[in-house]
Amino acid sequence: MAYATKQQLLDEINKTAKLFIDEFIVLSESQKDSLVEGVDRTPAQMIAYQLGWLNLVKSWDDDELAGKTPELPASGYKWNQLGNLYQQFYKTYQYLSLQALIQAFNQQITIWNDWIQSLNEDTLFIKDSRNWTKPYPESWTVARFIHINSVAPFKSFRAKIRKWKKLNASV
Repeated sequence: MAYATKQQLLDEINKTAKLFIDEFIVLSESQKDSLVEGVDRTPAQMIAYQLGWLNLVKSWDDDELAGKTPELPASGYKWNQLGNLYQQFYKTYQYLSLQALIQAFNQQITIWNDWIQSLNEDTLFIKDSRNWTKPYPESWTVARFIHINSVAPFKSFRAKIRKWKKLNASV
């Protein structure tokens, strides 16, 4: 991850988000909750995971701008409890249809685009421009948190859904 500009970051987010979410278009509603041996999440859980992190990371910045102290990773969770946090993500989105999950994901990407556009280059790329990044290592800028919670999982979960589709003979 070496972005020189905000536009490069946005381009990479949008490219990888589209590649990820387009994998789900061919799935049927009846497949969204199917667990396939060899893949640790259902298609619905893969999207819920993304939605959970996208909402969470933006909430850290929203909280700080509102004068609150963000709780990282989330209120009631510590970094060593991420498995429980993921279960909460799945529970939050479990009743949405596959199409509603896809729509929610695309809406969240639009929200992220607007959020990132609102940030200046210093806020994105200079360490400690936001208090919620200060406890983390030198290289953890806002842009790095954004990358780690969007581009990186979009790529890894795209591979995961492709594997799911390959192992699921009905796709």
